[in-house]
Amino acid sequence: MARSSSLLRAGVLAMALLASFLGVEALFDPFNIFGGRPENDYLDPFGGGATKSPPPPRTEREETGAAQPNTMGLTRVPPLGEPSKASHDTMTVKVTVRDDKPDGAWTIVSDNSGVSAMHLAIMRHGRAIMFDTATTGRSLMRLRFDNCREDPRRHKTDCWAHAVEFDYATGAVRPLKILTDTWCSAGGFDAEGNLVQSGGYFEGDRTVRYLSPCHTCDWKEHPYSLFEGRWYATQQVLPDGRFAIFGGRRAFSFEHLPKPGMFNHQSVPLALLRDTTDDVENNLYPFVNLLPDGNLFIFANDRGIIFDHRSEIVIRDVPPLPGGARNYPASAMSAMLPLDLRGRQLHGGPELEPEVIICGGANKTAFKVGEIGQYGPALKDCGRINLAKQDAQWVTEEMPVQRVMGDMLILPNGELLLLNGAAKGCGGWGFARQPVRSPILYTPSAPQGSRFRPLTPSTISRVYHSTAAVLPDATVLVAGGNTNAGYNFSGVDFPTEVRVERFTPPYLDGRRHVANRPIIDPHSLPREGMRYGAKYTFRFRTPLDPVVEADVMVTMYAPPFTTHGYSMNQRLLILSLASFIPDPQGYAITVDAPGKPELAPPAYYLVYVIAKNVPSIAVWVKIQ
Repeated sequence: MARSSSLLRAGVLAMALLASFLGVEALFDPFNIFGGRPENDYLDPFGGGATKSPPPPRTEREETGAAQPNTMGLTRVPPLGEPSKASHDTMTVKVTVRDDKPDGAWTIVSDNSGVSAMHLAIMRHGRAIMFDTATTGRSLMRLRFDNCREDPRRHKTDCWAHAVEFDYATGAVRPLKILTDTWCSAGGFDAEGNLVQSGGYFEGDRTVRYLSPCHTCDWKEHPYSLFEGRWYATQQVLPDGRFAIFGGRRAFSFEHLPKPGMFNHQSVPLALLRDTTDDVENNLYPFVNLLPDGNLFIFANDRGIIFDHRSEIVIRDVPPLPGGARNYPASAMSAMLPLDLRGRQLHGGPELEPEVIICGGANKTAFKVGEIGQYGPALKDCGRINLAKQDAQWVTEEMPVQRVMGDMLILPNGELLLLNGAAKGCGGWGFARQPVRSPILYTPSAPQGSRFRPLTPSTISRVYHSTAAVLPDATVLVAGGNTNAGYNFSGVDFPTEVRVERFTPPYLDGRRHVANRPIIDPHSLPREGMRYGAKYTFRFRTPLDPVVEADVMVTMYAPPFTTHGYSMNQRLLILSLASFIPDPQGYAITVDAPGKPELAPPAYYLVYVIAKNVPSIAVWVKIQ
């Protein structure tokens, strides 16, 4: 199939590869990104309409040691081919060795997760949910023979799992059955801790899915719930616990997720999404943050708005962030910095000043030049903006290394961890080079010029479709990475990655402090959970040395849904200490719960005690 550069636009290389994979010879018009999607585009997304003959059946080659057809389970990871020249070209940043400050450590949790984790979320029953897409064909995890799915595109039965429940303590995996395609979808957690997941591709782009936190649960799907197809969209939780979903390919609007079994009959136009769509888009997976006043900050491509989702009006524009594009396929990293509630009560005290940071990305032409095999340097800058100020401007600083398609996580102590991604190119199958293996620690409170610190590099390259998540024990789970149109382990620059790592940040990498790591007493937690604006009292102890109130900080973290370098709904709050009482058994500590759901929407949060910068293992606490 010819790869005409006039046809290959944002995400279209992926389409070309997929079209070849399905035996389809024509592509839909990529210039029609402003037009509505015709009905036959769903039936045959590459053109030709519903009258086109079905694609030929695909032959699957079993790997040595594969599960038998009447069983379920993992198949072996195929042998890797000879490394290519591109795979050897990786980027690491020199670590400054300091005896008093360790630099983190890497371990392998599993050599085979069954699926490559394009999407990742941590649930409260001690498991991670990992899934990718039915588009890539076979995975390395087989469904039970009597529990297969019908593939509406290939007109055949698909007995490969495209989602797993992963035990991050043991590496054990359980296959999950997804019915509709979750390719490049969105998600978040509701007030009861259920994973609510939306959008995707083809028959899945209007689907809303639910997964409850239990060891026997599986997906419940509600197709056609959304009014518009949502592919590469962002799902944001609102103060009342509902979700809104923003954007997606050719979807210049937002809508609320309907209740299970209900259907949306309209969406709300959002001019920002149309205005920021350039010829390779560069505004998919927009960054969305809930601000303390209940409004939303929405950023797409190179600019943003403050948006009142209740009245559906733009309150004000936010100045552009110069330097390039920041959203898919340019794929920067972004997060709202921790909200420090210490000394800031609901009625009294200084107002919160929420800040958002955006790091990396790519030049606006990165995808275009990638079509002809050229991979320009990713962006190296970070922009921070104080959204409480009407006249706020971006303040920029440089990272130690350029990065695109990286992940940005808020650690329990309020620092940020930047990892994964590449130093050249942009998002898309085969559109990046020079994987960045070095994580970078960012300290928001440090003076400008001294906020970045390179850490110990991984030995694994994770480029496109890689993910990471903070765990309850304050380590970081790192997974995924597949820049290929299928599960390919040889003959490609970057083989499909199914290994899962755990990164231990520096705060757990020092002997004396870690030995004195605080331990929360789970029996002391109030059964009714946390109430908005109320006091919340519990106990903790330190095994070796005593601590004083000034040594202690309590944080609560909203676990995100992570895909394509963006952790949706991620937020960390630093709680105000109301009392700190030592006794022979440890410490009774009382914190002020967030005063309103605009600060912390109803959900289960990970609550950590930080003592001398060492975090405890978290407890799950529900706020309502």
